[in-house]
Amino acid sequence: MKFQIRVKPNSSEPRIEEFGDHRYLVYVESAAENNKANIEMLKMLGKHIGIPSTKLRIVSGMMNKDKVVEAEY
Repeated sequence: MKFQIRVKPNSSEPRIEEFGDHRYLVYVESAAENNKANIEMLKMLGKHIGIPSTKLRIVSGMMNKDKVVEAEY
């Protein structure tokens, strides 16, 4: 299963907004440097959808705010 994600780094409050059809806007506190925002986003998304973050991987957009994340079952 694939998810379309837009990440908003340096947010004051971490949260996830869901837009249906596996589309999410993820606000993370971490800065977009040294992969910190990506790691926080994967942890938050995994918790939100009930999948361990180790089963999620970024398929595209590693260095962009728009990403495609795939769940490996």
